[in-house]
Order: sequence, then structure tokens, then C-alpha cells
Amino acid sequence: MCILILNRVYLLQLNRCRVHVYFLGLRPLVSGNYISESSRVGTFIPYWLRNIVVQTFPDEVLDLDKSVRTLDLTQNKLVEIPMEISELVNMQRLILASNHIEQLPSTMGNLQSLKAMILDGNRITSLPDELDELVKLEKLSISGNMLMSLPNTIGSLRNLALLNVSNNKLKYLPESIGICSSLEELQANDNLIEELPASVCNLVQLKSLSLNNNKVNQIPPNILKDCKALQNFSLHDNPISMSQFQQMDGFEEFEARRKKKFDKQLDSNVMIGSKGLDEGVDL
Repeated sequence: MCILILNRVYLLQLNRCRVHVYFLGLRPLVSGNYISESSRVGTFIPYWLRNIVVQTFPDEVLDLDKSVRTLDLTQNKLVEIPMEISELVNMQRLILASNHIEQLPSTMGNLQSLKAMILDGNRITSLPDELDELVKLEKLSISGNMLMSLPNTIGSLRNLALLNVSNNKLKYLPESIGICSSLEELQANDNLIEELPASVCNLVQLKSLSLNNNKVNQIPPNILKDCKALQNFSLHDNPISMSQFQQMDGFEEFEARRKKKFDKQLDSNVMIGSKGLDEGVDL
């Protein structure tokens, strides 16, 4: 056995190894093939525990409560999140993508320092009403789950800039989404949505709206006129037609914004995706 005492570790990464990590009093943190990043012992610590095939939430992380600022448990086999996660009160980024999680504990509302939460690729069927307590949340991505609806309390997320609910089973978006006043990007592809709530027109910061592969047959008539920052509107594989879209109030102004963005991308030689430049409107 070899024990190393590293006083000023900034990054420790041991890929494809089987190891035990000991620190902060030589307590075992985790066994696995990927080790966490840590900053100085005793200060804020981000944990990267990807693909270590854990089935339960590591108790050792919970023991460090206020020290954890980032936690990444992507590609594991977690089924549930313990109620005690609420003890990580200084955590700003929580990444639990590609697990087997079915529901979120109501105590997650206590994570009021949280700015980003990534839950893509799980089995989550609903979000708790306590979501509204995450007042600093700026990014919420929960694509590839089994959501049937979003809670009305989502409207309390006044700092939310990006919401990704693609590839779920949503039939509608709640009216309260219109009071997410900082929302800039809304992705709701691959759902069962038939129409948008009129309140979407209140999203004056919205720049990108993507609703590909839904059942959208109508959209609020003033959306192009009222969403004055909107540059990208993607509606592939929906019943709505291009002619309907072009006849809407504000289409010319929207088209001018779209072309302005497109021209800037050409000037900067910015390529988006494998299919070329994003022209901003897709029907």
C-alpha cells in the first residue's frame, strides 16, 4: 500500500484504474476508475465522479456538506437522490445525467445556491413543486426523461436563462413559463406539444425557441411581435406551415433579426453543427 499526502492538489485524475481515495482525515471517498477534481483541502471542492458505476449516492460527499460546490455523477446507476442532498447548501452545479433516477426529493428546494442542474437521460416522471425555491437557477436541462408535465411553480425561476425539456412526453407547457423573465433559450423538441401558452409572448429576453418534432398546429399570434429578441424559431416536423408563419404580425422584424444574426455568423465564419450555418427559422 502506498499513501500520498498531497497538500495542494488542484487536479487528480486516474483513468482506467482501481483506486481508493483518502483525504480530509484519510477517509475513503470512493472506489472507481475516475477520481474527483479537488481544490485545496478544506476549501470549496468540485467532485467529478463520472462513470464509477455507483448505485447509491456517496455518503462521503454528503459528509462534506458546505464544501461541495460542483458535483458530477454522470453515467452511473443511481436510482434515487437522498433527502440529505439538501445539506450541500453551497453547491452551484449538480450534474446527474445518464443515471436511473425516477424522482427528485422535495428537499432539493433547499439548494438555493444552485445555478445549473443537469438531469438528462434519466427516468424522471415529474418535478417537485419545491423547484420554485431554486431562485438562483440559471440552467435546467432535463431532456430524455419521462415528464408528462412541468410544475406551475417553474414560473418562480426568474433567473432561468436556459430550459431544455426535449425528448419527454409533454403535451403542453404551463402558462407560468411566461414569467421566467430571464429565459433566453427554450428547447422542447421531441414531445407531444400541440400549442404554446399565450404567456410565451411575455418572454422578452427569449432568443431561441426550438419545438421540433411535436404536434404544434398553432402558436400565439403575437409571438414574433412581442418577443423582440427572438432570432431562432425551429418548428421542424410539426403541422404548422411556413405560410402561416409568414403571415404572423412581426414576421418582417423577426426576419430582419434572423438575417442580422446569420450575417454576423458569416462575417465571423462561425459554423454551427454538421449541417452548416444555423439560419434561425426552421419549419
